[in-house]
Amino acid sequence: MSNRNKGIILLLLSAFGFSLMAAFVKLSGDVPTIQKTFFRNIVSAFIAFGFVRYHKERLFGKKENQKLLLLRSALGAVGIVLFFYAIDHLVLSDADMLNKLSPFLTIIFSALFLKERTRVFQVVAIIIAFIGTLFIIKPAFSFDVIPYLAGVFSAIFAAGAYTVLRVLGSREKFYTVVFYFSFFTTVVLLPFVIGFYEPMSAKQWGYLLSAGVFATVGQFGITIAYKFAPAREISIFFYSTVVYSALISIFLFGQIPDVYSIIGYIVIFGASLYMFLKNNEDGKNRQSE
Repeated sequence: MSNRNKGIILLLLSAFGFSLMAAFVKLSGDVPTIQKTFFRNIVSAFIAFGFVRYHKERLFGKKENQKLLLLRSALGAVGIVLFFYAIDHLVLSDADMLNKLSPFLTIIFSALFLKERTRVFQVVAIIIAFIGTLFIIKPAFSFDVIPYLAGVFSAIFAAGAYTVLRVLGSREKFYTVVFYFSFFTTVVLLPFVIGFYEPMSAKQWGYLLSAGVFATVGQFGITIAYKFAPAREISIFFYSTVVYSALISIFLFGQIPDVYSIIGYIVIFGASLYMFLKNNEDGKNRQSE
């Protein structure tokens, strides 16, 4: 099997893992968002801890990378709390698609902070994607828009975290980064969980622990996938999460996205496909030069 196909399979597995994570978060019911985030991350921390110890790596990374690791973890922590809030209050596929704005936002942040060159087709794709979000959000001057804004800001903070990861690059092992992020989030959220803890049933415990396991599958899957093939060749397959989430929304929660949301999905996916094809074309042109 080619490395590209391995990358695609891992990305599809990662997408499935993240979709199941979101489903279990929603199934856990009226547990506070902070509490859900805490249990999702403490499970990831334990699993990543096992990988770090097995490979005899440093738990908290190298000294020179601490600022980057802290920044990545802080941005990721805020992003995941906002994403879980959106999951709790929106149709699952709506929350998932809004969170999928992060690749477009990463391009903007990379241009602003890393001085990476932004191409015309990327700007076009970003504009189209944001038009798509308007169909999903259906802007209105009411409190109903708050969960949608949480979804958008979850993508903004996730994009910030991914931008920092681009700087970290090969400086740290992926399981060290996952452990650092998960441990950081667990420690930061612990006082809030203790202060505002809501008792959970055995079923809710099971759902949240399962969310943690599948979140780890998603994190490891996407990290390893991009080691087999560059993002420009396989990233489009990560949007399969929206298909998974839409099916879960319909069959598990009886939530059917409205027509405007579906139009928004198509527009954002179209922007992603356009950027994917142009990136591949650009990559082939560079190789032939």
